[in-house]
Amino acid sequence: MKETFQEFLKNLTKQKIAIIGAGVSNIPLIQKLASLNCDLTLFDQKEERKLNEEIQKLIQENKLKASLGEKYLERLNNFDIIFRSPSFLPNNPYLIKEKSRGAIITSEIEEVIRYAPCKTIGITGSKGKTTTTTIITHILKELGYHVFTGGNIGTPLFNPIENMKKEDIVVLELSSFQLMEMPVSPDIAVITNISPDHLDVHGSYEEYINAKKYIFKNQSINNKLVLNHDDEIVKNFSKEAKSQVSFFGNQKIKDGFYLKEDKIYYNEEEVIDTNTLMLKGKHNYLNICAALNATKEFLPNLNQIETLVKSIKSVPHRLEFVREINGVKWYNDSASTTPDKCLGGLYAFSEKIVLIAGGSDKNIPYTPLAKPILEKVSKLVLFGQTKNKIYDAVMEEKKKQGNNTLQIYVLDDLESAIDIANRVATDGEVVLFSPASASFDMFKNAYQRGDIFKKIVNDINE
Repeated sequence: MKETFQEFLKNLTKQKIAIIGAGVSNIPLIQKLASLNCDLTLFDQKEERKLNEEIQKLIQENKLKASLGEKYLERLNNFDIIFRSPSFLPNNPYLIKEKSRGAIITSEIEEVIRYAPCKTIGITGSKGKTTTTTIITHILKELGYHVFTGGNIGTPLFNPIENMKKEDIVVLELSSFQLMEMPVSPDIAVITNISPDHLDVHGSYEEYINAKKYIFKNQSINNKLVLNHDDEIVKNFSKEAKSQVSFFGNQKIKDGFYLKEDKIYYNEEEVIDTNTLMLKGKHNYLNICAALNATKEFLPNLNQIETLVKSIKSVPHRLEFVREINGVKWYNDSASTTPDKCLGGLYAFSEKIVLIAGGSDKNIPYTPLAKPILEKVSKLVLFGQTKNKIYDAVMEEKKKQGNNTLQIYVLDDLESAIDIANRVATDGEVVLFSPASASFDMFKNAYQRGDIFKKIVNDINE
């Protein structure tokens, strides 16, 4: 018989536990284990004075043991259970050593999937996973379900496990870092697409792809796997699946939702006219198809679907409309951290685009972005660490095409980039902030970058 969550917590009090990563996302886990008087040690590369104030308070008030600073991992010895943060990969030599000695390596999200008493839905992919997670959550809430949303978005769900009921639903956005070597899988798994990402952290593209597979590796015949039929890598995952596979895509699919021109169908029945939706962009219509496949068993009938999704707005930092200035519409797509994600933004608009791009380098080539930029963009405004890589890729393609009229501006910072974009954009154009790069050269994360972009744009005087 499966161990209950209460039994799991009781057993933790008898174990020597390590938590690697004293970040904000681990606060609920630290609070819970501290309240149980567990033999707990926190590990973090930061010194105590540089940790989040709430973490510092937890350490001091609970007299928690902590190994902090440059050589923090040297004390990772002889633990029974180690909770790793997503960014601390399981192939780290210190973890491998402890695992070979007998330690259990786990994570907050792994225990949520293992002990949630209700159905779990997990979403991963190189792009679209946050939007698809948001759409699934929206649909289920509209249908009256109590939904717990977590993983990469929402709030940590370790503590709420105790309050979950059998009829509730857990929806999780899962990254390759969270999934890597995870020994459990959600009841319903969705993979939106696969393209090169996080290659600055993963040892290879193959390692990245294999990490994604863990979302379905431990499923059974009673589970469901939703796959993108248009993506060859993802489509072929069906050959390895033990669960029931459901496809979505850009072509007619049996027993799956698919996009054809500007309509979404199930089998041959039209269910959504995308012109009625607030959410824009072909890539977002495919995200809706993925979400509908994932929630099909909960949908009472196909006639209700358009009503369920009509009111969904864009997710913050993902083709988020900011404002209109002198006939020019400004959009924040700061969550576009790869060239592939930027492509979705470029093809979401019929208008000519003033593109603001650039950021920190993830060791991803920009050549695939060059042709679409020359096709869709009237003015290209570059800044950040990758500005020269993007510039070189576009110029190489521009030389091949000869007479392309694209104007390119290279700046040092985001504020200067916005100022130039505002000066050169003309009535009827779109200014799209879609960096195609990570944010860590100048910002804490992509969300902070997007918030700063919005503030600067909203402060512009017409």
